Amino acid sequence: MSFHHLSANRLDGKPEKLSSYQGKVVLVVNTASECGYTPQYAGLEKLHQEYKDKGLVVVGFPSNDFGGQEPGSSEEIKKFCELRYKVTFPMFEKVKTKGDGQSPVYAFLSQHHPAPKWNFHKYVVGKDGQVKAGFPSAVTPDSAELKAAIDSALAQP
Repeated sequence: MSFHHLSANRLDGKPEKLSSYQGKVVLVVNTASECGYTPQYAGLEKLHQEYKDKGLVVVGFPSNDFGGQEPGSSEEIKKFCELRYKVTFPMFEKVKTKGDGQSPVYAFLSQHHPAPKWNFHKYVVGKDGQVKAGFPSAVTPDSAELKAAIDSALAQP
């Protein structure tokens, strides 16, 4: 089993096979619009722009699991991300990251690294679809440790 065997719906409701990211490093982030960490959207977009030509894709999975901080509909989330943070990286429909009804994506991710404890938890998934690293919310998109994990994953075949 790998990340590439899964699928998820984009914010517009269209299903996407995550196998489309095969051969790329993927940074998976559970997002929220009303969180103290929400400004990380700007850093995630910057990371996406900085690394997309090197083989990194940032993907966001909105979640209302922590503090009810993502109450919006898909359309509201899309508008918020585009208008407030100019997000261009792929965003998916709202998911449960833990507990009953946990999305298959987060069931897979949390088999290999601890499940998110709050919004903006980050997983680095390698080109092979396996989880290479996980980082708690406080680790910012521009942090040296996150960039080192991304660079390491990009260097692997």
